[in-house]
Parts: sequence; C-alpha cells; structure tokens
Amino acid sequence: MKKLLITGVSGFLGWHIYQKTRSSWASFGTYFKHNVNSNDPNLIKINLTDLAAVKELFQQIKPDAVIHGAAQSKPNLCQEFPQASEAINLTASLEIARLCSPYQIPLVFTSTDLVFDGKNAPYSENDTVSPVSIYGEQKVAAEKGILAVYPRAAICRMPLMFGSPSPSANSFLQPFLKTLQEGKELSLFTDEYRTAVGVNSAVNGLLLALEKVQGIIHLGGKERVSRYQFGLLMAAVFNLPREQIKPCLQSDVPMSAPRPQDVSLDSSLAFSLGYQPLSIKTELEAIRDEIS
Repeated sequence: MKKLLITGVSGFLGWHIYQKTRSSWASFGTYFKHNVNSNDPNLIKINLTDLAAVKELFQQIKPDAVIHGAAQSKPNLCQEFPQASEAINLTASLEIARLCSPYQIPLVFTSTDLVFDGKNAPYSENDTVSPVSIYGEQKVAAEKGILAVYPRAAICRMPLMFGSPSPSANSFLQPFLKTLQEGKELSLFTDEYRTAVGVNSAVNGLLLALEKVQGIIHLGGKERVSRYQFGLLMAAVFNLPREQIKPCLQSDVPMSAPRPQDVSLDSSLAFSLGYQPLSIKTELEAIRDEIS
C-alpha cells in the first residue's frame, strides 16, 4: 500500500482523514499537544515547528502523498499570539512543501474561506484574497508560499465543517447540541454566512484533490447558511427546542479577531471534478443516527 502522511490527526478534520484513509492507504498521522491513541504505531508525536524533525520524519516515512492539516485554526488565538501561530500556519507549511517538491510528492494543504473579507460572496478560486484577520493573513501567505515552492500542490480552501467529534476535538456542532440539551439559550449569528459542509464530505473532497488538483480549489458545501439557520436545522433534526435558539449579530459578541460576514464559497470547479457534498440536513441526520 502507498504511504499517506497526514499532519494534525489530533484535530477534528485530521482525525477524520486518518480514519477514512486507513483501509486504502498505509496512513501515518502526526500530533503534538493533544494525545491520541498511543497504541497505534502509525501515530507520531512531533512538533512540526521543529523543521529538522519534520525533515527527519519525511526521511523516515518516505510518504507517497501528504495531506497537511495541522494548524492553529482558531482565529482569536492567532490574533492574540501571531508569532506562535505563524510558526505552524506558515513556516512549517512552507517546509513541508519544500520537502515534497523535489520528489513531486502529491501534497494537499488545507486553507480556509477566511482568506476573503466577506464583502463579495460567493467567492470563486479566481477572486482576489483580502483577509481581515491574522489567521486569514497567515493562510494567504502559506498558500502563496507553497505554490511558489511547489506549483503542483493542491490548496484546498475549506468552509465551516461539522461532524462527529474526534478523541480530542469537537466541531462547533457539539457545544451547540450540549447547550440546547442542558436547557440553555443558544445565541447564534444571523449575519454570518458560510457554505458549511459535513466533515465526511470534506474528507472526500480532499482525497479527490489529492488525486486530481494542482493549484487552488474550493471545497464548500452546496448551501449558504447563517449560524442561526444552521442552528434551527440542527434543532429540528435532533428534536431539540428551537425556542432556545436566539438570533444575534456579530457586533453583539466582541472577539479578538475580526470576522467577515459572508465567505460563502463557489465550489463549482470541485463539483465538476466529482465532489458531491451531502446536504446539511442529510449530514446532521447521519450524525444523529450514529449517536442514538
């Protein structure tokens, strides 16, 4: 079997990539701060900001393909600790591209819809990036740097993702459900829009990109929803009281990182290549059935 290296398997997306690929690849995963299954010899603890260790990892595994998902993906933390987040979001990402390039190792880099300012959605791959947060700026710098080093890399801009939790990471769905199940009010933005997608669909898109894509591609879902609309749909699927969901505005919740209002992605290119994300309702029903 060919060897696939996945960085960031202790994260929500990385864990799902690892689980999905284990039957068709000899998958190896990296983690650092959050422990995962220590009995799995294919899971490797490594600090990806230690560039010498990253080089040694590549020499040890000799991967046939790489999906680089490790990141500091919380915009507020990036805003507050820009140097620490740059080390993983930018510097480590460029090193991985440098290690893949000489051997033409297929590389997928997970970027974000937050490379846009939210004023001209829906965004296609050709639209000009205009990040409003440090997280978005770091991802833009990584995109450009990776493609400069290795033009054959696939840059996958990911939307808001939801799904079953990993051992050490929830999606935004779990705290939403917990709040409603505890009988508490859940305030959700009516003025922030994303093309949210279930994580299983997202993983399928990344594997498609690994096989077929060079350059930038968008892997958004097919529906543009606000967090408030998502919450109402979630409540209906999980049979939870929608009266507890209260509308609010971005301006009601001050945060360190500026938030764009509408970063909906136009993913027509990915759809034409065979990417078929399921509807939000279908994905939520599958999660409900899995945990019931």
